[in-house]
Amino acid sequence: MEIFKRTIFTTLKLLLFWVLVFDFQRILFSIHNFEKLEGVSFWEWLQAFFFSIRVDLSMAAFLCFIPFLILIFQYIFPGKWSKYTLFTILFIELIIVTFVQSGEINAYTEWNHKLTTRVFMHLANPDEVFKSADYSMTIGFIIFSILELIFGWKLLRYFTKNQLYTPSLNFIKRIPIALIALVFLGGSLFLTARGGWQPIPINTDAAYYSYKSIANDLSVNSVYYFVNSFRLYNRSNIDDFIPKMSSSESKKLVSELYNYPKKHDQYVFKTKKPNFIFIVLEGWSADVVDCFGKVKGITPQFDKLAKEGILFTHFNACGGTSEIGNSSIFSGYPALPEISISMQPEKHRKLHTLNEDLEAMGYHSSYIFSGDLKYGNIGSYFIDHGFDDVQDEKQFNQSLSRGKLNFYDEDLYKKVIENINHTKEPFMQCAFTGSTHSPYDHPIHKNQKYVGAEQEYVNSIIYGDECLGKFIKNCKKQKWFNNTVFVFVADHGHPSPANPNPNLSQYFRIPCLIYGNALKEKYRGVEIDKIGSQSDIVATILYQLNGDLTRYPWSKDLLNPQVHQFALHTVNRGFGWISEKGNMSYHMDTKMFLDDSYKANEKSKEVKNCHAFLNEFYKSYKNLDRKK
Repeated sequence: MEIFKRTIFTTLKLLLFWVLVFDFQRILFSIHNFEKLEGVSFWEWLQAFFFSIRVDLSMAAFLCFIPFLILIFQYIFPGKWSKYTLFTILFIELIIVTFVQSGEINAYTEWNHKLTTRVFMHLANPDEVFKSADYSMTIGFIIFSILELIFGWKLLRYFTKNQLYTPSLNFIKRIPIALIALVFLGGSLFLTARGGWQPIPINTDAAYYSYKSIANDLSVNSVYYFVNSFRLYNRSNIDDFIPKMSSSESKKLVSELYNYPKKHDQYVFKTKKPNFIFIVLEGWSADVVDCFGKVKGITPQFDKLAKEGILFTHFNACGGTSEIGNSSIFSGYPALPEISISMQPEKHRKLHTLNEDLEAMGYHSSYIFSGDLKYGNIGSYFIDHGFDDVQDEKQFNQSLSRGKLNFYDEDLYKKVIENINHTKEPFMQCAFTGSTHSPYDHPIHKNQKYVGAEQEYVNSIIYGDECLGKFIKNCKKQKWFNNTVFVFVADHGHPSPANPNPNLSQYFRIPCLIYGNALKEKYRGVEIDKIGSQSDIVATILYQLNGDLTRYPWSKDLLNPQVHQFALHTVNRGFGWISEKGNMSYHMDTKMFLDDSYKANEKSKEVKNCHAFLNEFYKSYKNLDRKK
């Protein structure tokens, strides 16, 4: 029985070791993100350490599999090798766990959700990780890693001491006993990792206990969540998570959503071929734009432009990252949970983009970003789709001052005008701003005008708005201005003083404005209250140019008075739906509604519409593989 006793005792100690390491991370997380825990009582915070135990033990069991095998082999082949091997394996695991947990502690400050699939895009370009993280985040990561490693090292030395022993039985007798221990004790460890005998293995929802997202995020094991995200990242097939619905029903419902008279007489441009300037505003949430939000005095320049253009008052982002926003804007393509189409060239090359249609009409197309376009494969996406000119930070004057992530917005706008002045009309010039992205190191970041929640972000919006105002002032001096249409739209939302929760539909509300002297006077100062999203921009613009809207089956014309109102968006590990009746967001793992404003008698129909859209859209995504 000695092998059973020693193996059980040592394995229990290792399970306890990992649970303590996970709890230590929760304490560090709570200290670093203390402000975000506002509204969470001490008792509610404390419960995270209890509700987390099942998932913690599951992750600990996975981490104990290799050490468990070493313990079994130690019984068969005793010697010093086993103690050193066991300690080395455990320490390597500790380093990996530490980096994941320390990364989450810092990333949560900006992302407001746990470390997930998104990190792999950053890790593909390590230089971008350090550019987009300010110095405090980098230093914080190092400090938290050191603290966790010291804590883990001390515990590890304590829990692995006295591991060297000599079995009393001879070699021949030890082998069958070791095999029996391997089966029974290994089976017990497997059940612990699985979470028990129940039909469905344990998942992150086992740690959910609160209606406050940050409390649940604290409870859910960070390493378990990260590993699960890795599995999903390497598997774009999300069949298991798409709501089940018959093909005939989903087709019928989606057909009804897009079944409205396509012809109308709301032509808003003065000329048949105006120039287009698309400004993709990094992280501009509607909550911090004066004409939408509760926080005033942030964007006076945008507000001034809105009074002279066509403002879409119920406009939404399709997803939560820049590469999804860009593909949705220029390809009229919504977003699917856990999938970034720009990361899959074999699929996205089958899509169309607005510049392709405009180039067939004689337009020259350009896209410029003042940072590195490797992120999310954005640069390659536009190159693949035939933009005549795609520029990033490499094409900027390297003597200019810049932030860690990119050159400042003011210099981006100057380069936009410079590029246009060397381009023949008609043109489609696109620019992606960057100074409103973390680490918010714009030129006036030290002169804070706004003090309060998310103040670094809000102050970067103030700077971005000032740059936007100067840009338009300079554009008005150019000969091409009178025949130019500007489209201002954000790439995604952002936590704001009014709404820090990335799971709420309100989080995805963003500004969208069509502006310029090429607009007919009667459409200036008009507000369009139709519900739509980034994927609707292509159809809205193309209709004005008598383009072929059938190339963009998921895009709808928001200037059409008869258009049906709805928008799909993704949340972290889920999806959301917005319509005239309300909005909801749904978490695929927990099978819970994270946000729901529908009345009971209306919810069933709206949920069916959402599920039908997801089914048909996901089918079309998979069919891209077959499309030539």
